[in-house]
Amino acid sequence: MTQGRSWFRVSALAFGYAFLYIPILSLIVYSFNESKLVTVWAGFSTKWYGELLNNQQILGAAWLSLKIAALSATLAVVLGTLAGMVLARFGPFRGRTLLSGLTTAPLVMPEVITGLSMLLLFVTMEQLIGWPAGRGMTTIVIAHITFTMSFVAVVVQSRLAQMDDSLEEAAMDLGARPAKVFFLITLPIIAPALMSGWLLAFTLSVDDLVITSFVAGPGSSTLPMVIFSKVRLGVSPDINALATILVAVVSIGVVVAGVMMSRQQKARDRDAQMALAANQQMIESMKKG
Repeated sequence: MTQGRSWFRVSALAFGYAFLYIPILSLIVYSFNESKLVTVWAGFSTKWYGELLNNQQILGAAWLSLKIAALSATLAVVLGTLAGMVLARFGPFRGRTLLSGLTTAPLVMPEVITGLSMLLLFVTMEQLIGWPAGRGMTTIVIAHITFTMSFVAVVVQSRLAQMDDSLEEAAMDLGARPAKVFFLITLPIIAPALMSGWLLAFTLSVDDLVITSFVAGPGSSTLPMVIFSKVRLGVSPDINALATILVAVVSIGVVVAGVMMSRQQKARDRDAQMALAANQQMIESMKKG
């Protein structure tokens, strides 16, 4: 009976991974296809990567998406960290439930509703105060910050909830000001959460299509918008090449981030062990004295 369950679990796991990754692997393989038909193999070739590098529309859209994602993720980390700290550290206060609901609302709100509401907001603001003048990179960044900030706030709040408050209390007992405690104690401890939140916000911003379609204007088409418009007319092999490059970049980013966070965690564990050993030695010396 146990062997049957084990076989079923392994089979289900293998089927799940195959369902997820075989299409991606086939896309990577066909990016090196000689034929213009994406489903007919006609020999190995890298010409579609050359075609991609000469496609100014895709390159421009990719560069715009990267700029928007980097700026949106950075600002979302700042605002999300503040919101997460308020919800995790300030305890019960008037308006806490409202703040928590407003912070987490974009997580469950349909993207169509979010995009439409942002569009109406920008149109109204332009009519009243003249800003933002039209739709473009600025409106896309604001819209992306609105929904990515919620993900960062949840990650930071959960990390702060697991953090030992005694470290901050000990620093303040020794005379450190709250700002110094935050930058020297709290910030290094929650740094992995901030990195995770930034990567999550960056990925969501690069990937977003629905909200961006509402708030983008002429000349501000992001990479998902360009790809979607091309796919509707038929997939071309240079899109496979672009997708392969994106998969490679994301994979490298995940590996690098994982290695960095692992090294930081080992360094923190080593420092904690050294501090504990020094504390024990001090206690023993006081007992002997």
